[in-house]
Amino acid sequence: MKNVIFLFFISQFAFAQTSSIKGKISTSDGKPAEYVNIILKGTTKGTIADAEGNYSLSNLKAGSYTVFASFVGLKSKSEKAELKDNETLTVNFSLQEDANQLQEVLVTANPSKYVTDYPSISLRLKTPLLEIPQNIQVINRQLLQDQQIFDMQEGVIRNVSGATRSEHWENYARIVMRGSRVAAFRNGMNVTETWGPLNEDMSMVERIEFVKGPAGFMLASGEPSGFYNVVTKKPTGITKSEVGMTIGSFGTYRNTLDFDGLLSKDGKIQYRLNLMGQSKGTHRKFEYNNRVSIAPVLKFQINPRTSLTTEYNYQYVNMSPLGSAYAYTSDGIGTLPVNFSTLESNMSPTKINDHSFIATLSHSINDNWKLTGQLAYLQFNQEGSSLWPTSISGDTLRRSESVWDILGQIRVGQFFVNGDVATGKIKHRILAGVDMGNKDFYHDWNQTGAINGSAPFIVTAPVYGKVPATAYTVFDRSLSVKQRGVHYNNVYTALYAQDEIRLMNDKLRLTLAGRYTTTGDEDPFSGKVDAGKFTPRIGASYSLNKNTSVYSVIDETFIPQAGATFEGKEFDPITGNNKELGLKKEWLNGRWTASASVYQITKNNVLTADPNHQFFSIQLGQTQTSGIEFDVRGQLVTGLDVTLNYAYTDGKVTKDTDGKQVNSQIPGTDKSIANAWLSYRVPSGNAEGLGFSLGASHAAGRSAWYAEYDKSIDSSMPSYTKFDAATSYNFGKFGVALNVNNLFNADVFSGAYYSWSKFYYYQIEAHRNFRLSINYKF
Repeated sequence: MKNVIFLFFISQFAFAQTSSIKGKISTSDGKPAEYVNIILKGTTKGTIADAEGNYSLSNLKAGSYTVFASFVGLKSKSEKAELKDNETLTVNFSLQEDANQLQEVLVTANPSKYVTDYPSISLRLKTPLLEIPQNIQVINRQLLQDQQIFDMQEGVIRNVSGATRSEHWENYARIVMRGSRVAAFRNGMNVTETWGPLNEDMSMVERIEFVKGPAGFMLASGEPSGFYNVVTKKPTGITKSEVGMTIGSFGTYRNTLDFDGLLSKDGKIQYRLNLMGQSKGTHRKFEYNNRVSIAPVLKFQINPRTSLTTEYNYQYVNMSPLGSAYAYTSDGIGTLPVNFSTLESNMSPTKINDHSFIATLSHSINDNWKLTGQLAYLQFNQEGSSLWPTSISGDTLRRSESVWDILGQIRVGQFFVNGDVATGKIKHRILAGVDMGNKDFYHDWNQTGAINGSAPFIVTAPVYGKVPATAYTVFDRSLSVKQRGVHYNNVYTALYAQDEIRLMNDKLRLTLAGRYTTTGDEDPFSGKVDAGKFTPRIGASYSLNKNTSVYSVIDETFIPQAGATFEGKEFDPITGNNKELGLKKEWLNGRWTASASVYQITKNNVLTADPNHQFFSIQLGQTQTSGIEFDVRGQLVTGLDVTLNYAYTDGKVTKDTDGKQVNSQIPGTDKSIANAWLSYRVPSGNAEGLGFSLGASHAAGRSAWYAEYDKSIDSSMPSYTKFDAATSYNFGKFGVALNVNNLFNADVFSGAYYSWSKFYYYQIEAHRNFRLSINYKF
């Protein structure tokens, strides 16, 4: 009876509109225009044209509307529409190519170059970001270009509230947010590995989406802090190209090429090809990271409703041995020069070959339902070494080198369906699917040897060039890494479903979702651990007006944990939940947006280092992370675009086995983080195209990621504030930009006290450095 009353109550507020607007978008040559943004000006209504250029806006009131269509490379266009009761009005668009807009990277229907209205298709959601009951922050292509970011490690996190990297690994981005490491996704697929994936070069990236908190529709088996999703470039159906060149500090030379166009006259075969070559040193002696990437994409429009997109990414890295970024001393963090290094010029390089292949089949069953299938195979090959000292006696460091070869293979399969249905006057936006993955990794780090030079290595007065080639250990690679390495395996299968119920003239949106995940983890220490769990999700979003919404969400997660204690007891899975409230608002018709959220995440069965047995862990108990986050991005006034964010994160241990760690700060968290990036470009006049940018980053209350949950050990790191600046000039199809990073030589340290060997290890970012780039669009 209660359910009947509830449904009756809801129906009184359910929207009564039965009118709709639909249409087809095409280019001047009659080809379908995919992904075009469609909005009704002055409302929160919007959608994206599908692969056939079709769009539909339903459940509208009778009245006058302005339908606005926009996409990069096409002239924006608006049409007036007079809609009557119970009417389906057709409004078609034919958009002309615009060479001026081809020079900009706009991915939304508003004039701000930093604002994005919708999540990517790879997140499987059709709802505008303003209406989703979750904090999702999008870093688009234009912002990446303005900041001259080369890969995931270089300043991406400054554009998202609360994101930090406690240490800077050479070949992957270990990003912490809301108290734990976030998972790495690529085009909607989980590619996370313990020491991976290889960070994506930005030459192949269209946008990066940070999804905060658990996401039951795709990641209930991962950390409750969230994930980031790297969206790679796809064909647009428009013929255009761009070449870029960069030179910079530390011997940086970089070249990029981006080709986008058609392989068939009828437009049914489209392509995108991105190429990159880079030679780059660092502020540390003898350190380098040289890379090549090749990323071809083909899209086949099989018929008006079906498309197949195939994508191959290849990245090759030739770099100095891993671990070369660390400094070691008995005197404390920050006591050695910025350019300190344990490298020698005659050390063998570490080489990485990273391959990934993705195929996506998309079929529109009808105007309301769409089926998508996606298969991916990723292979990671690393052959090289890692540096780590065996001891320090006073200022004398005993250097050591270990083999570190890796073979990684990831297989992912996903099938999901999106659909819009109505039960009476209540509208449902359905998402359902299956998600499967199998990850195999083989690591060999078991061969090691001291580097025996002719003279002791004194960290306070290092002398280089005295180590003969015979001093280095020759690693035995007669067997493949698969035969000699330790094996880690993760297999998972999940079924999930989500219903977004839209009520009260689309003002109220209720989200009910659930996911059942089974996993099997295997490692060389404890064998195989199987687990399974159902995790629910409840969310609500309400539009206070056309530009403002509030939301709440309760979500759960679980993480199976392979491994065992020193005594052999297997670890229980981590279970966790997130409770969150948030506010989202747009100003000036979406020119700039702001979001604020408060949350609390609880995790049970967390692991920590065993204080009595090196290389082992113990089951700690419970941690709790509470915080507030605030993000602003967009165009405040004509020509002035900004990205501002602030986060306060309070992560601590709330329960443990003996009570000694209670109230200790969670390792790898920063309590207070604030970032700003302001970019102004002269919109008209004699100085039109001239731009200036200024950025600032501040972090305080920092804790090292490797620190033990032990209040007797000081795991804190010094606070920092650093500034960056840039100037640029665009004229016609040509552009030039100069970026200066760490303008005032701030010391930015990351490290900890290594209790097992009784010394400090840390990294320091480069002092003032520059990058000068030119690009040409044709």
